[in-house]
Amino acid sequence: MTETETGPAPMGRRERKKAATRQAIADAALRLFLERGYDDVGIREIADAADVSTTTLFKHFPVKEALVFDEDADQEARLLAAVRERPQSQSIPAALCEHALRYRIAAADSDARFTAFADLVNNAPALRDYLQSMWLRHTSALAQAIAEDRGLPEADPACTALAHFALEAPRAARGHEDPRQAITRAFDLLESGWHTLASGR
Repeated sequence: MTETETGPAPMGRRERKKAATRQAIADAALRLFLERGYDDVGIREIADAADVSTTTLFKHFPVKEALVFDEDADQEARLLAAVRERPQSQSIPAALCEHALRYRIAAADSDARFTAFADLVNNAPALRDYLQSMWLRHTSALAQAIAEDRGLPEADPACTALAHFALEAPRAARGHEDPRQAITRAFDLLESGWHTLASGR
């Protein structure tokens, strides 16, 4: 039986140890950041709390900001799934709007931990900038997923534009009295433009 039929092979001991160390570092960092604020916690303190050297910490997280966003690959997977696994009747902009509302802003009814995390990021300019650059790094992958869905060339400029503006929209909503409404309105505009392009092809 092939690996495809049985699922991915389980991690070996070395990989499990590395994953556990990475998780311990990320957990220690987030706990300290939430307790005292991002700017008031040093790298040495995080390393000590996770019982690792600073060298080991930097092997897993090359910059301090990355300690807060340790699920970058998972975020991209969820983003692409929003396009690839959406209901057949749902448009791509609508699916991406739903993703943005779910994963990129703290809802009023969010759990306390998520709200605290959102406050941590919003109160630290370095984290806000890093978060936005992280999302924009996914532009190419998202544009490719959109192009595949529509049967268009990988470098189709309309797909790239939709991907870019979909990822940029939540930042444009920052500071609005009702960010959810601001995001929804931004995606309504993207929906209108995308529909016009799609119907003209």
